Amino acid sequence: MTQEMQDVEYVVAVGQSERVFSDFDEALSFAFAAGLAIGKVTLDVLVYSEEGAKAFGGDDAAAEYREDPDASVFRRVELTINDQGRVP
Repeated sequence: MTQEMQDVEYVVAVGQSERVFSDFDEALSFAFAAGLAIGKVTLDVLVYSEEGAKAFGGDDAAAEYREDPDASVFRRVELTINDQGRVP
């Protein structure tokens, strides 16, 4: 794992509990599965350095990080899963 990727964490909040991931794909997969079970989850992207921001989202994300490096959450995504069951 590169230093830049260690500077980014993904936190999936399910109800009152949270689970932390270092890999976006793993976090998203978990968030989707949890969303199927309960309907709604939140995925927070935590960035701890300008290098981490650049690794997450390129030069634009690095510039955004420089604007407010003390932000507690770099990006928040709310997933609402509406399982409509079988469709004839």
